[in-house]
Formats: sequence, C-alpha cells, structure tokens
Amino acid sequence: MAQNRDQELLWTQRHVLTYMEDAVSQLLENREDVSQYGIARFFTEYFNSVQQGTHILFREFSFVQATPHNRASFLRTFWRCFRTVGKNGDLLTAQEYHCLLQLLCPDFPMELTQKAARIVLMDDAMDCLMSFSDFLFAFQIQFYYSEFLESVAAIYQDLLAGKNPNTVIVPTSSSGQHRQRQPPNDCNPLEGVEASLFYQCLESLCDRSKYSCPPSALVKEMLSSVQRMTFYGFLMALAKDQGINRALGALPDKGDLFLDPAMDQEIEKLVAHVSGLSVSGPASSSADTANMPARNSPRINSPWKPLHHRRKMDAESEGSNEETDSSEN
Repeated sequence: MAQNRDQELLWTQRHVLTYMEDAVSQLLENREDVSQYGIARFFTEYFNSVQQGTHILFREFSFVQATPHNRASFLRTFWRCFRTVGKNGDLLTAQEYHCLLQLLCPDFPMELTQKAARIVLMDDAMDCLMSFSDFLFAFQIQFYYSEFLESVAAIYQDLLAGKNPNTVIVPTSSSGQHRQRQPPNDCNPLEGVEASLFYQCLESLCDRSKYSCPPSALVKEMLSSVQRMTFYGFLMALAKDQGINRALGALPDKGDLFLDPAMDQEIEKLVAHVSGLSVSGPASSSADTANMPARNSPRINSPWKPLHHRRKMDAESEGSNEETDSSEN
C-alpha cells in the first residue's frame, strides 16, 4: 500500500500546476477569509488536504477527475463514507448509488454510474439491485480508467468489424469530456474477439496513451488464460482482478472491504463525545437548572477547514434553492 501511495504522490508532483492553479483560484475567491488567517496558513491547509485526499470533498466533477490522485482520493472517500451499505448487506440500484456519489460530488454525471452498473449487470437493466462490493469495484475501473476504456471499446469494435485497430485514436481531449459510448455488441457471449490479438492492441494502446492504464503484465495474464474475450467480459475481469486493485491502490482487498479501523476509531470517539455531552448533571442541580431562564448555549467554532469546503457551505447558507430531483438523477 505504501508503494501505491508513493505512486500517487508522483502523479501529484506531475500535476502540481493543477493544484497551484486551483489553490490560487480559491485564494482569490476567498480573499476576505484568507486575510483573517494568512496566506501561508491557507496554502499549508490546502496542500495538507491534497496529501490527505480530502481536497475532493464536495468539489465540482471537473476537479474530482482532473488528476489520478484526485480520482483515487474520491474512490477511497466513497468507500470509507458508504462501506456500511455493504456491511449491512443492503442492495441498491444504479440510481441509488448515483445519489450517494452526488453527496460527495453534486454534479457527478449519471453516465459514469450507468457505465459502472452495466459492467455488473451486463445489460441495460439499470433498475436491478447490486451489492456494494460489486458496484464499487466496477465503478473503480470505470472511473479511474475512463479514457482507457473509451479506447478499448473502439478497438474492440474495430476487431469485430475486421478493421485495423491501429487506426484507433487515443483520446486527447480534456478528460472532463465523457463521450457517450455505444456498448459493443456482446449479444453472443461465445463470440468476442481473439484474446491474443486483443492484447496486442491493448499493449500498443498502453504504450502510447497519456492517460492511466492497467498494468500490461496483469492484462496479459488475464487474456492469456482464454482464447476469446468479449468487451464486457474484459471489463468484469478487470473489476474482479485483485492484482489490478492493488496496483491502483485506492481500495483494500475485497476480503477487507468492510474493515476500516481508523474510521471506526474516529466514529467511536465521536459517539463517546456526543454521549458525554448528553449526560445530565447532579440531581441536586436539576431543580435549579429547571428554574433557570433559557439561554443560548455558546457556539463552538469548528476546526479550520479548507476554504473550498467553506465556500460550499456559504453558498448553501445563502438560500440556494438548487435541489436534486430524484427523477433526474
């Protein structure tokens, strides 16, 4: 896991300009608040949040998917926040999982949720129920390797049509532009394409792609065990492969998916704190307390939070009437 975090930090260094631009943008938008705490403290808190992976909370989708570190942080946050769904054995639809995603990223596109659900369901039955673990690992592949999968779909279609897959163009547009992908024709699961040829094309794709790709060695191992492979069969294999999951480094192994001692400890501390506040005083003072006039309890200031969190809360407190219509999610 430490090696995966080191890899994430390397990606962060490569995208340092993205974070500098975002930090400066927030600094200018919140200059009045920053003047109370100081510019040095603002930048310290901002880059601490980037390192901890909390910088993506409640941010716009264009920022959440802007770097590999942001994507891994979002996946890790989604798992930690909603793992109790799986722990309780609840089954949800794609629409319901999308609502959970929007709690962390309000403008998260439904299209990505549907694509992840289609990996699990293998069809367009978006109202079917899915377990948390099935959806989470499929969502991880779809979200983190989104551009790679777009090119894989094009390669697969060309191989089915007998075309030269070398003509496939690797996506070079902004990664925020998620195009509508036409699902490859996997009506006959016994068909598909020749696995060895498919791998050769994918190996070439990974060599020239500037976006994140699964480790070629693991993809080769996966495809070498079969003669033919369908598109959704390939996506499902990616989602289930624990080697790829470990290489990505955002989520624990499936057997440890519902274990998070650090988060459990924090929750226990919070519960204990709330329980301590609710304990009544001595009985002798109960009568005196009842006769005392009501007064407002002092407000306890919350710890310093990154300004992008403060900005969202300020926007909500200004009476924003933008609500999510569940029929549109």
